[in-house]
Amino acid sequence: MSSISATTPRSTLKVNRNAAIQQRRSGMAGVQVVSRKSTVSASRVSLETQAAKDVVVIGLAADSGCGKSTFMRRITSLFGGKPEPPEGGNPDSNTLLSEITTVVCLDDYHCLDRTGRKEKGVTALDPAAQDFDLMYNQTKDISDGKSIDKPIYNHVTGLLDPAETIAPSPIYVIEGLHPFYDERVRDLLDFKIYLDISDEVKFAWKIQRDMAERGHSLESIKASIDSRKPDFDAYIDPQKKFADIIIQVLPTQLIPDDNEGKILRVRMIQKEGVDNFDPVYLYDEGSTISWIPCGRKLTCSYPGIKFFYGPDTYYGQEVSVLEMDGQFDKLEELIYVESHLSNTSTKFYGEITQQMLKHASFPGSNNGTGLFQTLCGLKVRELYEQVASKEVEAASV
Repeated sequence: MSSISATTPRSTLKVNRNAAIQQRRSGMAGVQVVSRKSTVSASRVSLETQAAKDVVVIGLAADSGCGKSTFMRRITSLFGGKPEPPEGGNPDSNTLLSEITTVVCLDDYHCLDRTGRKEKGVTALDPAAQDFDLMYNQTKDISDGKSIDKPIYNHVTGLLDPAETIAPSPIYVIEGLHPFYDERVRDLLDFKIYLDISDEVKFAWKIQRDMAERGHSLESIKASIDSRKPDFDAYIDPQKKFADIIIQVLPTQLIPDDNEGKILRVRMIQKEGVDNFDPVYLYDEGSTISWIPCGRKLTCSYPGIKFFYGPDTYYGQEVSVLEMDGQFDKLEELIYVESHLSNTSTKFYGEITQQMLKHASFPGSNNGTGLFQTLCGLKVRELYEQVASKEVEAASV
């Protein structure tokens, strides 16, 4: 049976399984209406006085090797079409285009190539290696509906290749190391997402990849991580305070002293009071919930699965936190978890589970990484519909 403990702002209570089911049914019945119709928040009201935007700009920040590409594939798939490089263009282009989305890698705004960075003694994480003026001007041009001639940073050669022409699209995503660093660029963004991978998980992932697949030594892996850390701490990590959603990946708390990084605790930190965004919640909005799902309905081997939801503060701002620790054995059973979540921005019951099954081969599909990336993508879709005043059909399987 499920195990649930819940703390409301005024009282602490233990909820047995039958009571929880009744609470979920009554709550879920009203949530779809509250989320989309009844609750006309200040952010929704403001839309009545604003013209619909032709281009919605999304920012995704994260360190290298933290899963930005997988995240982008999850998001863009919700809008239909398969992301592809510009047809007939540079085969080493970093840009991905689909039916209504454009994803641009901010490495293209390096002002120093690989040799130039080495000569000046700076890393790619250092703002001195970025052309923020060009990044701002071109992002603004796209936002204003104008085409741009964007540079290409060639990750194979380390050189800056000739520019490619990019036309505006309904959804324009900039992803990379510095999307929130420059205030001018940050102010152009309609929604901001940060992938926050803990040092322990980064280290475990690099060991798994670089030792097992590339034959690197433990010492060389540690040296590589340590060489990047000062610039990461100085220039990349502080950007997360500007994000509307932070997906935080941490070591599990279900296994004492775990250092393998195979079982993950993932937190989706959702900022309150953001225009056109209602945080996802578990069971009862605003309460503090700890939930161990029923083992008969959600198959999971050792060490099991535990969920948490509750209010918190993050960099002095009010947030709602949704957390999952552990991993799924059978993705099709995720429907059981989905039925307990509200404000998910799905178009039909089971859409989260459908999307997770559709991308079952993607990294993180059996844990909170894939689940929260999917939820985040659904929020981006809903935000686009509200800001652009356009309806997006549910993506086919």
